[in-house]
Amino acid sequence: MTEYLHETVFTWGATPLKFGAGAVDEIGADLARQGLRRVLVITDPGVAATGVPRRVADAAEAAGLTVEIYDGVHVEPTDVSIRAAVEFAAESTWDGFVGVGGGSALDTAKAVNLLTTHPADLFDYVNPPIGHGKAPDGPLKPLVAVPTTAGTGSETTPVCVLDLLDLEVKSGISHPALRPTTAVIDPLVTLSVPPEVTAASGMDVLCHALESYTARPFHSFPRHTPETRVAYNGANPISDTWTEKALHLLARSFRRAVLSGGDLDARTDMMLAATFAGMGFGNAGVHIPHACAYPIAGRVREYRPRNYPGAAALVPHGESVSLTAPAAFRFTFPTDPDKHVHAARILDPATTERLAGTDPAECLPAALTALMRDIGIPNGLAAVGFGEADVDSLVDGTMRQQRLLSVAPRDVPDDRVAAILTDSMRNW
Repeated sequence: MTEYLHETVFTWGATPLKFGAGAVDEIGADLARQGLRRVLVITDPGVAATGVPRRVADAAEAAGLTVEIYDGVHVEPTDVSIRAAVEFAAESTWDGFVGVGGGSALDTAKAVNLLTTHPADLFDYVNPPIGHGKAPDGPLKPLVAVPTTAGTGSETTPVCVLDLLDLEVKSGISHPALRPTTAVIDPLVTLSVPPEVTAASGMDVLCHALESYTARPFHSFPRHTPETRVAYNGANPISDTWTEKALHLLARSFRRAVLSGGDLDARTDMMLAATFAGMGFGNAGVHIPHACAYPIAGRVREYRPRNYPGAAALVPHGESVSLTAPAAFRFTFPTDPDKHVHAARILDPATTERLAGTDPAECLPAALTALMRDIGIPNGLAAVGFGEADVDSLVDGTMRQQRLLSVAPRDVPDDRVAAILTDSMRNW
């Protein structure tokens, strides 16, 4: 066998999809086709109130399945809320699961599937250095994902993200076995999503696309063995193809989806963009903005976004990711200027043409801040309650996300993280 110092192989995987208006109403046949007879639908109270989980359950029951609904998912799931969901699910025997909702519900469903199929302490599975990064002992049960927001792309990814409350930081579980076995994606279920949620979720899609597109190339990593290959390979030709398509869809429809929520064409584009970006980052990986986002979300004190359920302080995941994105892509620009400018040109041709000849490093940050301003994203970390006195704490939380930072296209020492966070106190 030829020996190589650097990687020459990448892997790529994605969930089989059913996409289109009315797809949810066919889910009973989809579940029966997988041989399922007893399924648990996992969702959150806000999504349950829309009636979509009940529609899913009714369709499954019409196909002859026994169905129960668990609606206790926490928006931005925590170790506490996931353990509660696992405890509920463990009281019965299920031969499959259906996650209905945004990333919170889908990620909780992944964790429930993992921890009821291969029981262990949650921290055994959480990514190192926070947890032990244990791989499951075998395959998981079928999991059907029904996203109700255009956001995380969790329906196509092998990742589950959660808040670790005592540590005041987000982390995740990552393994190919977590990837849903089927995704049923219906743009009609997103028409009632409030503009603030549409904006935050869409920024998560955009950062997924941009981070995976600018990630460290797969061939720059040390050589893996078949046993040590990881879900996040680095940027590769297939992931780049999907993320570029996601950027085109976002450029065409993101503002429209926020400002005119009943526009089905725009909502369809956003759902496609979320799925395409998930197919990109679920294999290439994400890096600095997501690594910074985890402590931002985990250490929030008083910020309460509009149109999110519950009274607890919360920085929605898409907002927390977007707040450091302009500064992060300013930092990564030297690693591949052409890619950064190309992405900016897709998103905002006019701004990019104005800046490309004078300050090309500002093209992508400028395109991002113009969009964020238009759709009402908070103006930097200061707008969600952080100040420069918080930087050291946020750096500490960010540096724990080495699984993500290792995918960044250049080394990210703690002083550079501090500079990115400081630059992100205000974005415009």
